[in-house]
Amino acid sequence: MSTTADGGAETRTVTVTEDAAEQALALLESEELDTDVAGLRLFVQQGGCAGLSYGMRFDDAPEDDDTIVEAHGLRVFVDPSSEKYIAGSKLDYENGLQAAGFNVENPNVEAECGCGESFRT
Repeated sequence: MSTTADGGAETRTVTVTEDAAEQALALLESEELDTDVAGLRLFVQQGGCAGLSYGMRFDDAPEDDDTIVEAHGLRVFVDPSSEKYIAGSKLDYENGLQAAGFNVENPNVEAECGCGESFRT
């Protein structure tokens, strides 16, 4: 299943800001991965004091059952079991005085732990 962020009538699993795409693409290229095929995998895993946490890694290619979101030249892969937890989320990149990194804004979250590392839907 594939979705696009640049128009069309299909529903997006996640939206990706331009800043997040630029940062991820730079990292993919530094790993010498082909950005036409490889992408950023966004997933949900068990863990943390609230029950679930986000994970991200680079993959050479999507799995057969992944949803593929394409935005600003970046391909984001989401597996079916993670999709139900992150549908409608926004992936952003924040660069602040104390920290820099990717951030997931998830409208499905009912509660987060105090440190913000885990969540519950």
